[in-house]
Amino acid sequence: MRDVFLMAVFAFLGAAAAGLLGALALRLVRGRSVAVSLAVVAAVAVTAMLTGTLAVAWAMFLSPHDLTVVTTVCAMAAVVSLATALLLGRWVVARSNALALAARSFGDGGSFAAPDGQATAELAALGRELATTSAKLAASRERERALESSRRELVAWISHDLRTPLAGLRAMSEALEDGVAPDPDRYLRRIRTEVERLNTMVGDLFELSRIHAGALSLAPTRISVYDLVGDALAGVDPLARELGVQLIGDRVDPIPVEVDGKEMTRVLGNLLVNAVRRTPADGTVAVSAEREADTVVLSVTDGCGGIPEEDLPRVFDTGWRGSDARTPPAGAGLGLAIVRGIVEAHDGQAAVRNVDGGCRFEVRLPAAVASS
Repeated sequence: MRDVFLMAVFAFLGAAAAGLLGALALRLVRGRSVAVSLAVVAAVAVTAMLTGTLAVAWAMFLSPHDLTVVTTVCAMAAVVSLATALLLGRWVVARSNALALAARSFGDGGSFAAPDGQATAELAALGRELATTSAKLAASRERERALESSRRELVAWISHDLRTPLAGLRAMSEALEDGVAPDPDRYLRRIRTEVERLNTMVGDLFELSRIHAGALSLAPTRISVYDLVGDALAGVDPLARELGVQLIGDRVDPIPVEVDGKEMTRVLGNLLVNAVRRTPADGTVAVSAEREADTVVLSVTDGCGGIPEEDLPRVFDTGWRGSDARTPPAGAGLGLAIVRGIVEAHDGQAAVRNVDGGCRFEVRLPAAVASS
């Protein structure tokens, strides 16, 4: 038993010495290629085995012949182990380089495609993560391009819509100043109308900037959609009468929702104003509210004749006003973008689809939890 213990001690001491030297070697080559690290690990393993074996052999006073045999066997094992480690290291390095080369493509604006061939589990997992990241970056770039396009359109349209009333205001103010206005009261009323329109545009821009900055502050309260629709209809009724459009709101169920009453009234108001202005005289705009499962669906249906199918995905984009909406009183194309921003801030969804003779805007909101 004592001999076995002594052999274990000598083997441990010899292997420990090799292990310490190997740890130092790994520290020195930690910034080098993985092939070098694998070769060092293989060399440490074989050297530890060889050192432990030689320590036991010398302690047991083996014959020179037996010692030569043991040393030769260990040396051959070391050669085979090092060769295997170098081959494995070169393969891993080659796979890593191929992965790095493929990763450069989506960093330069392209898409990532994992290199062909087998790889270790870690490299394969890294390739899948890079592919997922590449898809997210592509979607982000696409959203950025769409936003940039909508911003350019918005700036162009806002510039156009601001230039027209400002030119009119300047002309009317100069006419009043020079005393050549044939009807000063009418000029003053027109100036006030244009100022109100400019004020509305600036207010919409400010509201949209708050939405995009995530600074929209909501104060949700429990309220019936019946009251929301009633307030919105009352606000739009004068415009509907002026344009000869009939408002219908007899399909509104008194369903409770947890919303910011002021912001949601603005949502319905924007949808109703948009619908009334797009509906020809003697047409109708219908408002309804009903419950579907755990959501409340508010809808506004107009008689605009429908929206081209290719334009439906862009209806809620900032600055979108359609091909026939370049002139007043269409506004700056911000109303529907504000609608979507406010609705999404309430964890809801805004959508639009064509119906017979017009289009139907829908706002889906979470239904209020029943009070205990």
